[in-house]
Amino acid sequence: MDTRQQSCIASSVSYGSYQKVFEPEPDQSKDERKKPDENPCTKDGSVDRHGKPAIKGRTGGWRCAMFILLNQGLVTLAFAAVEVNLVLFAKSVLRQTNAEAANTFSRWMGTVYLFSLMGAFLCDSYLGRYLTCITFQVLYLTGLAALSLVTQLFLLKPQGCGKLGHLCEPHSPTEISIFYVAIYLIALGNGAAEPALAAFGADQFDEEDDEEKQSKNSFYSYFYVALNLGSLVAETVLVYIQNAGNWILGFWICAACATVAFSLLFCGTFRYRHFKTVGNPISRFSQVMVASMRKINLQLPSDGVGLYEVQSEQGKFNGVRKILHTDGFKFLDRAAMISPTDIFLVTNKGETANPWYLCTITQVEEVKCILRLLPIWLSSVLSSVVFIQMLSLFVEQGAAMNTTIFSNFHIPPASMFAFDIVSTSTFILFYDKLIVPLYIRLTKREPSPPSELQRIGIGIAIAMLSMIIAGIVEQQRLKHANHNGQETSDLSIFWQTPQYVLVVGVSEALVYVAQMEFFASQAPDGLRSLGIGLSMCSFAMGSYTCGIILTAVMAITSKNGKPGWVPSDLNAGHLDRYFFLLAALTALNLVLFVICATRYDPISFEKRAEEIEMETPD
Repeated sequence: MDTRQQSCIASSVSYGSYQKVFEPEPDQSKDERKKPDENPCTKDGSVDRHGKPAIKGRTGGWRCAMFILLNQGLVTLAFAAVEVNLVLFAKSVLRQTNAEAANTFSRWMGTVYLFSLMGAFLCDSYLGRYLTCITFQVLYLTGLAALSLVTQLFLLKPQGCGKLGHLCEPHSPTEISIFYVAIYLIALGNGAAEPALAAFGADQFDEEDDEEKQSKNSFYSYFYVALNLGSLVAETVLVYIQNAGNWILGFWICAACATVAFSLLFCGTFRYRHFKTVGNPISRFSQVMVASMRKINLQLPSDGVGLYEVQSEQGKFNGVRKILHTDGFKFLDRAAMISPTDIFLVTNKGETANPWYLCTITQVEEVKCILRLLPIWLSSVLSSVVFIQMLSLFVEQGAAMNTTIFSNFHIPPASMFAFDIVSTSTFILFYDKLIVPLYIRLTKREPSPPSELQRIGIGIAIAMLSMIIAGIVEQQRLKHANHNGQETSDLSIFWQTPQYVLVVGVSEALVYVAQMEFFASQAPDGLRSLGIGLSMCSFAMGSYTCGIILTAVMAITSKNGKPGWVPSDLNAGHLDRYFFLLAALTALNLVLFVICATRYDPISFEKRAEEIEMETPD
């Protein structure tokens, strides 16, 4: 064993239990005993690929995080190239109407984020973050290769079809089925791996080290910047290639990027830091529910005194901090109440407590944490509808506008996302250096930037404004529409710029990053991937909600032979009214979110450093 790893084991907390093996010399002062910087290993319980304590100089840090950020950028590049043009592909190649294409996209995007919750569960329970990333990115690459093949062999018939205004021939049910299998493999591979990848990148920094903790806080922002930069290339270069009818070339480029991304992720295999899995959270949550029901007749202590918690040398934790007791959801505290039977089995017979009868305070608080997150999660679902509409109806709106820049050059409608991406990335990069100091100066407060919940609330308010602006732009588009049977307008597509740059970009930067940070920080240590997956799952529910709203609106507004608000020919509909409806729903959602946020009780951890210090003799 490496001598530095021996030093780690002799001065840190081991995986199965906290071990007090630091034996100071008799003449050694207390200050000399506490020199954490001399410890070459991480203090947060992370391990290397062999399961031994991770050495700082050899593992983790920005060196490993860069592999993950580059992987995220290239994976997103490939995914975004499929994502942003899926609506146009469905219309021009699969011959779907505007409403059908929008619903196809919404269901697919919803499934992507729903898979993120499944991937997070497998990651924290069984596979671990690294293996989850590797496994599902293989499936992702398989889906991209399948999409490229089915498009090349079956879908683009006759030759030259697939461009704007050039429909392909109808396809057989088998060909359509293969297409859907391919895109849902992509959804599975990307969705299941993304929360694990975000948490795995954050794992490369020791949050018990002040310098690395700051880097860890910055990682989520850079992670989203990498996502945006990948999207930028996809939504400018690859989108232009696809809109020109070169779908086959575009999809094969996506497959190649995914291959390079997988190789980069694999390059850091020998240096990554890991956390061991904590077991099935569903089982742990069920144990709390069952144990509390078994003791429903017991009288709860008023102040939480006497509830069961293992001592540090008996706790089965690895880098997982204890959670301090809170007063909410008191009925669950019964699961940690020590009955006479529990005392007899644990004290007299020396048996380990059966978690179906007696749970620790930390296990009970894990359930409370998730229950407290649910109202925030539910109130963030409807705000996701706005971003889903940006990816579908904004593109359809742009396709019905004047896309000519000069001569015969036409800007692809999906390339307007470039303005959103640039504004989002710029906002994130300048947030700490420029925006936060300006906020402090304007509000005349102590240097305390807005919390995650405050940033989410501000983002939702700006998202509401984006829908209003989109509705106003649509009204202007209709005024300049060509009523000669063509779904076009003389209004330039660059009128969409404000709704992308000034509103959606800033709103997205506030909501997405803050939501990821919030759910990661408020989830128990061993369930951070699940916390990020829960955040992404809100986008899934938003996608499904978007489909439900659009279907209901079309069913109501298309009665008596009317075309409805979102018909195949947007010039015959009222997309502006649909945008205004979403703005009203977002306003109601903002009220709900503010109510939930003001009542939220944050998680409270026991400090690892304090635990170790308590075990160090004076």
